[in-house]
Amino acid sequence: MQDLGKLLVIVGLLIAVAGGWLWSGRGFGWLGRLPGDISYQNGDSRFYFPVTTCILVSIILSLLGWFLRR
Repeated sequence: MQDLGKLLVIVGLLIAVAGGWLWSGRGFGWLGRLPGDISYQNGDSRFYFPVTTCILVSIILSLLGWFLRR
């Protein structure tokens, strides 16, 4: 059970570091601006939904989970 706790702490720290890195603006410039991402701007209002980015992240996480289960 201690190994699981250590793994959760490490994964949490990695997620926090990755989130801080992306939040600082030094992230991937192309991520979120892929073809198929919906962006609409009208005056002061803006709507943005990263459809293609969500699909890409989902595929990557699914493959990562599949590889880790094997």
